[in-house]
Amino acid sequence: MGAGVVDKVKPPDGGWGWIVLLGGFVITGFSYAFPKAISVYFKELMRDFGCGYSDTAWISSIMLAMLYGSGPVSSIMVNRYGCRPVMLFGGLLASAGMIGASFTTNIIQLYLTAGVITGLGLALNFQPSLIMLGCYFDKRRPLANGLAAAGSPVFLSVLSPLGQVLLERYGWRGGFLIMGGLLLNCCTCGAVMRPLRCRVRTTAARGEANALELKEMLPSKPGQENSNVNTKANKENNKKKKLLDFSVLRDKGLVIYIIAKFIVVLGLFVPTILLVNYAKDQGIPDKDAAFLLSIIGFIDIFARPTCGIVAGLKWVRPKMPYFFSIALLFNGLTDVCSARSTDYKGLVIFCVFFGLSYGMVGALQFEVLMGITGTDTFSSALGLVLLFEAVAVLIGPPSAGRLVDAYKNYELIFYMAGGELITAGIFLTVASYRCLKRRRNKDTGLGEDSDIESNHTEHNHNSHESNCAIKDNER
Repeated sequence: MGAGVVDKVKPPDGGWGWIVLLGGFVITGFSYAFPKAISVYFKELMRDFGCGYSDTAWISSIMLAMLYGSGPVSSIMVNRYGCRPVMLFGGLLASAGMIGASFTTNIIQLYLTAGVITGLGLALNFQPSLIMLGCYFDKRRPLANGLAAAGSPVFLSVLSPLGQVLLERYGWRGGFLIMGGLLLNCCTCGAVMRPLRCRVRTTAARGEANALELKEMLPSKPGQENSNVNTKANKENNKKKKLLDFSVLRDKGLVIYIIAKFIVVLGLFVPTILLVNYAKDQGIPDKDAAFLLSIIGFIDIFARPTCGIVAGLKWVRPKMPYFFSIALLFNGLTDVCSARSTDYKGLVIFCVFFGLSYGMVGALQFEVLMGITGTDTFSSALGLVLLFEAVAVLIGPPSAGRLVDAYKNYELIFYMAGGELITAGIFLTVASYRCLKRRRNKDTGLGEDSDIESNHTEHNHNSHESNCAIKDNER
């Protein structure tokens, strides 16, 4: 009896993928820029609710924590229902959270609405958009990731001054209501995430167990069946498919990446979340203070695509972990060197260098992860990585806010954030190098036992190097 065999679909590296990229651009913009952009409302919230810096910082922290911590939930839903339905639901949820936040009467209600509900909605959009990018792009994947990541600075440069205007005209409640309406655009982005159609061929020689080899990122629509695919084979494949694959944690490269990213997230978002309040406390006018985030966003717009192009070069791509480490060190040194900046000119200079380094980090982080796991297990790996990062984002910004409340000194938070980024960069470099050296020694030992193995090792030297130093699978 013949069985239908699904051939793996090659990423088109273009075509409808550019529309998917545009959707990812918008989703990334809302996901990363929104928690920072609402910081322009913090002064008014502190005045209305009688709370301190650390209390308002929790809003952004909870939102980011939900964005990261809901990763496993998002992975399970994507593997079960597909990217498009999950993103449509997430868009509605994100909008409902901000609309509900406009009617809150205390800071706890704000945590639940703007923090938990909106954060969960953004998470259900963000992760599927990255998965779809991995489906549509392979050779151009570094460029695609860089362009999609540019959504964050573009939206930050727009949402921050827009939030200040809405605050002055309609108050924070009106601003939250309008922001909730803007988040409905996430539903439009979800609608364009069209699944790649697989090709089915019939074979009589292979058994039913080989019927469905492709691990699709998007399942077919409910009720839709392909007459060429054996029904029993479909059932067997569904049994084998895991909603969340924890076996990815066996990869040492992934473990190194998770540890490094945990340290990174402790300090990465601290300067941007507290920058506007810091500037206002230094006597800088509100509009000029909000414009500082726009400067970061403007520089970031050019930094991310440029970094994506550089990361796609043949001699750079196998060394991606080291390139990422340079970006982390650059960002950390920017924080430390700018800790004593108090005047507007000094803050502008800080924003220029921070935007450049932050853009490098943003453009490379998911490209490195895709290089480790490949597209087949990227959904599960991303969900687990984001879960660990959620813990870090709940610690970082609130701890910085508590330092400011206790010592009334913003200089400490720049040293803290910068030190964490520098530590992460050094750890990633050393761990990747040690792992690479160990793998080389292992390959050398195998080569002494057999000339055939030696030739095989030499032929696959670049593959071993990539797998150890946080693998870069090119298919």
